[in-house]
Amino acid sequence: MILVTGASGKTGRAVIGALVARGAAVRALVRRAETVNAIRALGAAQVVVGSMSDEVALQRAAGGVDAIYHICPNVSVDEVAFGGNVVAAVKAARVGRLVFHSVLHPQVEAMPHHWNKMRVEELLFASGLDVTILQPTAYMQNLLAGWGAIRDQGVYRTPYAVEACISLVDLDDVGEVAARVLTEAGHGGATYELVGTMPLSQTEVAAVLSEELGRPVRAEAEAVKTWDARAGANGLGTIERDTLIRMFRYYNHYGLSGNSNVLRWLLGRAPTSLAEFVRRNAPQA
Repeated sequence: MILVTGASGKTGRAVIGALVARGAAVRALVRRAETVNAIRALGAAQVVVGSMSDEVALQRAAGGVDAIYHICPNVSVDEVAFGGNVVAAVKAARVGRLVFHSVLHPQVEAMPHHWNKMRVEELLFASGLDVTILQPTAYMQNLLAGWGAIRDQGVYRTPYAVEACISLVDLDDVGEVAARVLTEAGHGGATYELVGTMPLSQTEVAAVLSEELGRPVRAEAEAVKTWDARAGANGLGTIERDTLIRMFRYYNHYGLSGNSNVLRWLLGRAPTSLAEFVRRNAPQA
Protein backbone atom coordinates (compact mmCIF):
# COMPACT_ATOMS: atom_id res chain seq x y z
CA MET A 1 0.00 0.00 0.00
CA ILE A 2 1.28 3.47 -0.95
CA LEU A 3 -0.04 6.67 0.63
CA VAL A 4 -0.34 9.80 -1.50
CA THR A 5 -0.82 13.01 0.49
CA GLY A 6 -2.35 16.10 -1.10
CA ALA A 7 -4.13 13.62 -3.31
CA SER A 8 -7.01 15.75 -4.58
CA GLY A 9 -4.89 18.19 -6.61
CA LYS A 10 -3.81 17.64 -10.20
CA THR A 11 -0.42 16.27 -9.13
CA GLY A 12 -1.93 13.82 -6.68
CA ARG A 13 -4.41 12.61 -9.25
CA ALA A 14 -1.65 12.06 -11.81
CA VAL A 15 0.43 10.08 -9.31
CA ILE A 16 -2.55 7.97 -8.23
CA GLY A 17 -3.40 7.19 -11.85
CA ALA A 18 0.17 6.16 -12.61
CA LEU A 19 0.40 3.98 -9.50
CA VAL A 20 -2.91 2.25 -10.24
CA ALA A 21 -1.74 1.63 -13.81
CA ARG A 22 1.26 -0.22 -12.35
CA GLY A 23 -0.99 -2.34 -10.16
CA ALA A 24 -0.13 -0.63 -6.88
CA ALA A 25 -2.64 -0.33 -4.05
CA VAL A 26 -3.13 3.34 -3.17
CA ARG A 27 -4.37 5.10 -0.06
CA ALA A 28 -5.10 8.80 -0.57
CA LEU A 29 -5.10 11.61 1.99
CA VAL A 30 -7.49 14.45 1.09
CA ARG A 31 -8.53 17.51 3.04
CA ARG A 32 -12.17 17.74 1.93
CA ALA A 33 -14.77 14.97 2.15
CA GLU A 34 -16.43 16.08 -1.10
CA THR A 35 -13.38 14.90 -3.09
CA VAL A 36 -13.51 11.32 -1.81
CA ASN A 37 -15.68 9.88 -4.60
CA ALA A 38 -13.57 11.44 -7.34
CA ILE A 39 -10.38 10.02 -5.84
CA ARG A 40 -11.96 6.58 -5.48
CA ALA A 41 -12.95 6.78 -9.14
CA LEU A 42 -9.26 7.12 -10.03
CA GLY A 43 -8.66 3.72 -8.45
CA ALA A 44 -7.55 4.60 -4.92
CA ALA A 45 -8.34 1.63 -2.70
CA GLN A 46 -8.70 3.78 0.43
CA VAL A 47 -9.30 7.48 1.04
CA VAL A 48 -8.61 9.19 4.37
CA VAL A 49 -9.99 12.67 5.07
CA GLY A 50 -7.71 14.82 7.19
CA SER A 51 -5.46 17.84 7.30
CA MET A 52 -1.67 17.77 7.14
CA SER A 53 -1.77 19.96 10.25
CA ASP A 54 -3.45 17.10 12.13
CA GLU A 55 -0.65 14.81 13.29
CA VAL A 56 -3.12 12.17 14.49
CA ALA A 57 -4.82 12.03 11.09
CA LEU A 58 -1.45 11.82 9.34
CA GLN A 59 -0.32 8.95 11.52
CA ARG A 60 -3.63 7.17 10.93
CA ALA A 61 -3.20 7.62 7.18
CA ALA A 62 0.41 6.38 7.33
CA GLY A 63 -0.34 3.27 9.35
CA GLY A 64 0.47 0.04 7.51
CA VAL A 65 1.71 1.60 4.27
CA ASP A 66 4.97 0.67 2.57
CA ALA A 67 5.78 4.09 1.14
CA ILE A 68 4.50 7.68 1.10
CA TYR A 69 4.44 10.21 -1.72
CA HIS A 70 4.15 13.62 -0.05
CA ILE A 71 2.63 16.53 -1.97
CA CYS A 72 2.09 19.76 -0.09
CA PRO A 73 -0.73 22.04 -1.29
CA ASN A 74 0.59 24.51 -3.83
CA VAL A 75 2.28 27.67 -2.44
CA SER A 76 1.22 26.76 1.10
CA VAL A 77 2.69 28.93 3.85
CA ASP A 78 2.63 25.79 6.02
CA GLU A 79 4.93 23.79 3.71
CA VAL A 80 7.72 23.37 6.29
CA ALA A 81 5.36 22.56 9.16
CA PHE A 82 3.49 20.03 7.03
CA GLY A 83 6.81 18.47 5.98
CA GLY A 84 7.80 18.09 9.62
CA ASN A 85 4.46 16.47 10.43
CA VAL A 86 4.88 13.98 7.58
CA VAL A 87 8.38 13.08 8.77
CA ALA A 88 6.99 12.48 12.27
CA ALA A 89 4.19 10.31 10.86
CA VAL A 90 6.67 8.26 8.80
CA LYS A 91 8.75 7.61 11.88
CA ALA A 92 5.77 6.83 14.12
CA ALA A 93 4.29 4.41 11.58
CA ARG A 94 7.70 2.99 10.63
CA VAL A 95 7.06 3.53 6.93
CA GLY A 96 9.85 2.17 4.77
CA ARG A 97 10.16 4.93 2.17
CA LEU A 98 9.28 8.58 1.67
CA VAL A 99 9.25 10.36 -1.68
CA PHE A 100 8.93 14.15 -1.57
CA HIS A 101 7.40 16.22 -4.35
CA SER A 102 9.69 19.26 -4.45
CA VAL A 103 10.35 21.71 -7.29
CA LEU A 104 13.08 22.58 -9.78
CA HIS A 105 15.61 24.99 -8.24
CA PRO A 106 14.34 25.06 -4.66
CA GLN A 107 17.53 26.94 -3.78
CA VAL A 108 16.02 30.23 -5.04
CA GLU A 109 15.05 32.34 -2.03
CA ALA A 110 13.37 34.95 -4.26
CA MET A 111 10.57 32.42 -4.87
CA PRO A 112 9.18 31.70 -1.38
CA HIS A 113 7.40 28.46 -2.28
CA HIS A 114 10.62 27.11 -3.83
CA TRP A 115 12.60 28.16 -0.77
CA ASN A 116 10.12 26.47 1.57
CA LYS A 117 10.59 23.21 -0.31
CA MET A 118 14.33 23.59 0.20
CA ARG A 119 13.69 23.82 3.94
CA VAL A 120 11.67 20.60 3.78
CA GLU A 121 14.49 18.92 1.84
CA GLU A 122 16.80 20.00 4.66
CA LEU A 123 14.47 18.30 7.17
CA LEU A 124 14.51 15.14 5.10
CA PHE A 125 18.30 15.04 4.87
CA ALA A 126 18.45 15.19 8.67
CA SER A 127 15.66 12.67 9.25
CA GLY A 128 17.61 9.47 8.73
CA LEU A 129 14.77 8.15 6.55
CA ASP A 130 14.95 6.41 3.17
CA VAL A 131 14.09 9.45 1.06
CA THR A 132 13.85 10.27 -2.64
CA ILE A 133 13.22 13.83 -3.86
CA LEU A 134 11.59 14.72 -7.17
CA GLN A 135 12.06 18.27 -8.50
CA PRO A 136 9.72 18.93 -11.45
CA THR A 137 9.76 22.13 -13.45
CA ALA A 138 6.61 24.02 -14.52
CA TYR A 139 3.84 21.78 -15.89
CA MET A 140 2.67 21.90 -19.48
CA GLN A 141 -0.81 21.47 -17.99
CA ASN A 142 -0.62 25.08 -16.75
CA LEU A 143 -1.32 26.10 -20.35
CA LEU A 144 -4.81 24.66 -20.08
CA ALA A 145 -5.91 27.38 -17.63
CA GLY A 146 -5.71 29.89 -20.50
CA TRP A 147 -7.02 27.59 -23.20
CA GLY A 148 -10.14 29.63 -23.84
CA ALA A 149 -8.14 32.67 -24.94
CA ILE A 150 -5.71 30.49 -26.90
CA ARG A 151 -8.53 28.78 -28.77
CA ASP A 152 -10.98 31.65 -29.19
CA GLN A 153 -8.72 34.70 -29.43
CA GLY A 154 -5.40 33.27 -30.60
CA VAL A 155 -3.70 34.82 -27.57
CA TYR A 156 -1.44 33.03 -25.09
CA ARG A 157 -1.17 35.32 -22.04
CA THR A 158 1.43 35.12 -19.30
CA PRO A 159 1.94 37.43 -16.29
CA TYR A 160 5.64 37.71 -17.14
CA ALA A 161 7.69 38.73 -20.16
CA VAL A 162 7.23 36.80 -23.38
CA GLU A 163 11.03 36.60 -23.57
CA ALA A 164 11.21 34.64 -20.30
CA CYS A 165 12.61 31.17 -20.99
CA ILE A 166 11.11 28.31 -18.98
CA SER A 167 11.61 24.56 -19.23
CA LEU A 168 8.36 22.59 -19.10
CA VAL A 169 7.33 19.05 -18.21
CA ASP A 170 4.22 16.97 -18.84
CA LEU A 171 2.57 16.10 -15.53
CA ASP A 172 1.82 12.63 -16.89
CA ASP A 173 5.58 12.07 -17.22
CA VAL A 174 6.02 13.24 -13.62
CA GLY A 175 3.33 10.82 -12.46
CA GLU A 176 4.98 7.96 -14.32
CA VAL A 177 8.34 8.69 -12.70
CA ALA A 178 6.76 8.99 -9.26
CA ALA A 179 5.14 5.57 -9.72
CA ARG A 180 8.44 4.05 -10.85
CA VAL A 181 10.37 5.52 -7.93
CA LEU A 182 7.74 4.32 -5.45
CA THR A 183 7.54 0.76 -6.80
CA GLU A 184 11.10 0.04 -7.96
CA ALA A 185 14.23 -0.46 -5.89
CA GLY A 186 17.37 1.62 -6.23
CA HIS A 187 16.10 5.20 -5.81
CA GLY A 188 16.82 5.76 -2.12
CA GLY A 189 18.91 8.86 -1.44
CA ALA A 190 18.38 10.27 -4.94
CA THR A 191 17.31 13.76 -5.94
CA TYR A 192 15.95 13.88 -9.49
CA GLU A 193 15.28 17.01 -11.57
CA LEU A 194 12.28 16.35 -13.83
CA VAL A 195 12.50 18.51 -16.94
CA GLY A 196 10.84 17.73 -20.25
CA THR A 197 11.93 20.52 -22.60
CA MET A 198 14.76 22.87 -23.29
CA PRO A 199 14.11 26.41 -22.00
CA LEU A 200 11.39 27.91 -24.20
CA SER A 201 10.49 31.58 -24.46
CA GLN A 202 6.78 32.28 -24.35
CA THR A 203 7.01 33.35 -27.97
CA GLU A 204 8.38 29.90 -28.78
CA VAL A 205 5.53 28.31 -26.82
CA ALA A 206 3.06 30.34 -28.89
CA ALA A 207 4.80 29.18 -32.08
CA VAL A 208 4.28 25.54 -31.06
CA LEU A 209 0.64 26.27 -30.28
CA SER A 210 0.24 27.91 -33.71
CA GLU A 211 1.83 24.97 -35.49
CA GLU A 212 -0.17 22.29 -33.71
CA LEU A 213 -3.50 24.12 -33.74
CA GLY A 214 -3.15 25.18 -37.37
CA ARG A 215 -3.93 28.83 -36.69
CA PRO A 216 -2.00 31.87 -35.42
CA VAL A 217 -1.41 32.19 -31.68
CA ARG A 218 0.59 35.10 -30.28
CA ALA A 219 2.24 35.43 -26.89
CA GLU A 220 1.19 38.44 -24.85
CA ALA A 221 2.47 39.62 -21.47
CA GLU A 222 -0.40 40.38 -19.11
CA ALA A 223 0.02 43.11 -16.50
CA VAL A 224 0.61 41.58 -13.07
CA LYS A 225 -2.11 43.85 -11.63
CA THR A 226 -4.60 42.38 -14.09
CA TRP A 227 -3.58 38.83 -13.18
CA ASP A 228 -3.74 39.69 -9.47
CA ALA A 229 -7.25 41.11 -9.72
CA ARG A 230 -8.53 38.10 -11.62
CA ALA A 231 -6.85 35.60 -9.26
CA GLY A 232 -8.29 37.40 -6.26
CA ALA A 233 -11.76 37.40 -7.78
CA ASN A 234 -11.38 33.64 -8.29
CA GLY A 235 -10.68 33.15 -4.59
CA LEU A 236 -6.90 32.93 -4.42
CA GLY A 237 -5.66 34.36 -1.13
CA THR A 238 -3.44 37.39 -0.69
CA ILE A 239 -0.41 35.43 0.51
CA GLU A 240 -0.72 32.92 -2.32
CA ARG A 241 -1.02 35.69 -4.92
CA ASP A 242 1.99 37.52 -3.51
CA THR A 243 4.01 34.30 -3.62
CA LEU A 244 3.16 33.71 -7.27
CA ILE A 245 3.84 37.33 -8.18
CA ARG A 246 7.32 36.96 -6.75
CA MET A 247 7.74 33.91 -8.96
CA PHE A 248 6.61 35.88 -12.01
CA ARG A 249 9.18 38.58 -11.21
CA TYR A 250 11.88 35.95 -10.94
CA TYR A 251 10.84 34.47 -14.28
CA ASN A 252 11.08 37.93 -15.83
CA HIS A 253 14.74 38.19 -14.87
CA TYR A 254 16.01 34.62 -14.91
CA GLY A 255 13.44 32.19 -16.33
CA LEU A 256 13.52 28.59 -15.08
CA SER A 257 15.87 26.37 -17.02
CA GLY A 258 16.69 22.69 -16.72
CA ASN A 259 17.94 19.64 -18.59
CA SER A 260 15.86 16.65 -19.73
CA ASN A 261 18.57 13.96 -19.44
CA VAL A 262 17.49 12.73 -16.00
CA LEU A 263 13.83 12.46 -16.98
CA ARG A 264 14.76 10.63 -20.19
CA TRP A 265 16.77 8.09 -18.18
CA LEU A 266 14.01 7.56 -15.62
CA LEU A 267 11.30 7.11 -18.25
CA GLY A 268 13.40 4.97 -20.57
CA ARG A 269 12.17 7.11 -23.46
CA ALA A 270 12.15 10.70 -24.64
CA PRO A 271 10.06 13.00 -22.42
CA THR A 272 6.80 14.27 -23.87
CA SER A 273 7.41 17.27 -26.09
CA LEU A 274 5.27 20.39 -25.96
CA ALA A 275 3.99 19.61 -29.46
CA GLU A 276 2.91 16.11 -28.35
CA PHE A 277 1.19 17.58 -25.30
CA VAL A 278 -0.75 20.10 -27.40
CA ARG A 279 -1.82 17.41 -29.88
CA ARG A 280 -3.02 15.20 -27.05
CA ASN A 281 -4.98 17.90 -25.24
CA ALA A 282 -6.27 20.24 -27.96
CA PRO A 283 -9.30 18.10 -28.96
CA GLN A 284 -10.60 17.96 -25.40
CA ALA A 285 -9.56 21.41 -24.14
